[in-house]
Amino acid sequence: MDRKIVLITGGSSGIGKSIGNFLHEKGYTVYGTSRNPDNVKDSVFPLVQLDVRDSESIAKAVQEVVTKSGRIDVLINNAGVGITGPLEEIPAEEIKNNFDTNVFGPIAVMKAVLPYMRNQKAGLIINVTSIAGYMGLPYRSVYSASKGALELITEALRMEVKNFGISITNVAPGDFATNIATRRYHAPLIEGSPYEESYGRTLRMMDEHVDSGSNPEKMAQAVYNIIKTDVPNVHYKVGAFMQKFSIVLKRILPDKVYEKLLMNHYKL
Repeated sequence: MDRKIVLITGGSSGIGKSIGNFLHEKGYTVYGTSRNPDNVKDSVFPLVQLDVRDSESIAKAVQEVVTKSGRIDVLINNAGVGITGPLEEIPAEEIKNNFDTNVFGPIAVMKAVLPYMRNQKAGLIINVTSIAGYMGLPYRSVYSASKGALELITEALRMEVKNFGISITNVAPGDFATNIATRRYHAPLIEGSPYEESYGRTLRMMDEHVDSGSNPEKMAQAVYNIIKTDVPNVHYKVGAFMQKFSIVLKRILPDKVYEKLLMNHYKL
């Protein structure tokens, strides 16, 4: 039975919880994180307090796991938040909060964990990004940008730490049936806004995609397979065929043709 020590940020719900449950059942020692762990009563693995926007809470959580288990073998940077809206109408503070959570937060957690992994001469970091991070999607500009930024940071960082025996990879999910839609920041539909009709239509479509999304256990199985891989790839994509194929189309189609496909899909 594998007793690797796994730390999952955002492990109290959604994809993070599914991954934690799956790895726990496989015999891993799993620690999840939550901003308010005392409010979570049904976790099968321990939760430590951590807010990825707070460097002090990050340091404390990482130290707690190391003190209890002696090491961290796998970090799964899963904590993140969604955001939707016309860029012109999204408040600047909400854009900043999204990047603080989806980009600067994972960077800070990696910085806290890397010294321990370097000392161990081994470790694996899995950054959960999004298929949306491979393309600029209408009314998801900030989310696409934040997840795309984490993809590129991972590409660079894995080369910087490879000589220390540390592997880093991205896993980009498509739409999964979780409660992410209820926890997104939605820029409000403003009556009379020039974006009112098209944004409202796109917002309904995005929520429908999540409601009809894949079972999050599919992501859990993918992460488990990555952990068991000796030399992980740079990128993994997990989702419906057309969601993954959209990345291929972006690579091979002229920019304006691909843009037209997206606009037709979102009825813009």
